[in-house]
Amino acid sequence: MQSLRNPQQSAYIVDAIRTPVGRGHADKGMYRDIHPADLLGRTFVGLLDHAGLDPAAVDNVIAGCVHQVGEHSSGITRTAWLMKGLPIETGATTVDIRCGSGQQATNYAALTIEGGINEIVVSGGVESMTRVGFRVNEGSQKQYGQAFPPELFERFPIGSQGLGAEMLAEQWKLSREDLDSFSARSHARAAEATDSGAFKREILPIETAEGMMTEDQGIRRGTSVETLANLATVFKEGGVVTAGNASQISDGAAAILLASEAAAAKHGLKRRARIVDQVVLGVDPVSMLSGPIPSTLRLLERNGLTVADIDAFEVNEAFASVALAWERELGADPDKVNPRGGAIALGHPLGSTGARLITTLLHYLEDTDKELGVVTMCCGGGLGTATLIQRT
Repeated sequence: MQSLRNPQQSAYIVDAIRTPVGRGHADKGMYRDIHPADLLGRTFVGLLDHAGLDPAAVDNVIAGCVHQVGEHSSGITRTAWLMKGLPIETGATTVDIRCGSGQQATNYAALTIEGGINEIVVSGGVESMTRVGFRVNEGSQKQYGQAFPPELFERFPIGSQGLGAEMLAEQWKLSREDLDSFSARSHARAAEATDSGAFKREILPIETAEGMMTEDQGIRRGTSVETLANLATVFKEGGVVTAGNASQISDGAAAILLASEAAAAKHGLKRRARIVDQVVLGVDPVSMLSGPIPSTLRLLERNGLTVADIDAFEVNEAFASVALAWERELGADPDKVNPRGGAIALGHPLGSTGARLITTLLHYLEDTDKELGVVTMCCGGGLGTATLIQRT
């Protein structure tokens, strides 16, 4: 452990919560009538109440959001903070690096503490895919212009993430049964974690018009390889990627409270884990989804660690092929990978998932009395993120 990165001032996670993840559905989604800024704002308030911290002590708030149009636009982090009556003096930033936005918001928050710029920062993220939609940018581009100029396509024939998932399956020789088996495992683990109460400490109950929501909505108990085998492939004729072995369209928010050692002591906050190191790097933007592999390897290498040294990994299940390719390339123990299920079962509200993964990992390490954990994600455009945390 002596080789772990050790900045002059460490950033510590002192609290972390998330909402239950809701289905992204206009009729059946649990958050269909809640504005995303409201959902994020409730999460900020819930975090500070849970930690017992005066909001005036927070120097900055940084949150992720991917589709920053419509109800997600105009600095949703600041909107969420102000609408709940939190101090106007607190700075606010909204981050977008696609699916890794909530994770990168937390990474940035840690860096500001390590650099001595801030003492206490709230990070997190939100996405309401019900209300803004997964393909909202396509409609926006018809009116305001394309995000990707022709010159980009001249350099890289970029297609959909689904095609990228098919490319990974082909490169790592992953069969349809491999992907469906992984997906069934995700649902089984998520159901077990829910039924055992393992998620209870990390979930902030959310009041809706239909009552108090306390559990993730997307888990399908009894999911099997046989039932998943009946689903049609989506992105490629004769391919292996289906809606059943890909992440769900979802709504949700998460929030993390970080502090320096001095600030934690001053405000009576327990230092639960340290942000040890972080990585963001680029990979081929066409296949686009292999980023978790080199980002994890770089993180381990520069901290003098091996895969076997890590007690638990949260590898975002954007597609089963992403997590399985990572698992096989690194030779990781499957029992250490997403032990409480992942986005295939729990859902993937894009801007918040990275913060949700850190929250879930922290609680898992505490519940199992383990020390080291890694969160890694693939991101649109060919990016990979990784964060190493260590329980204190």
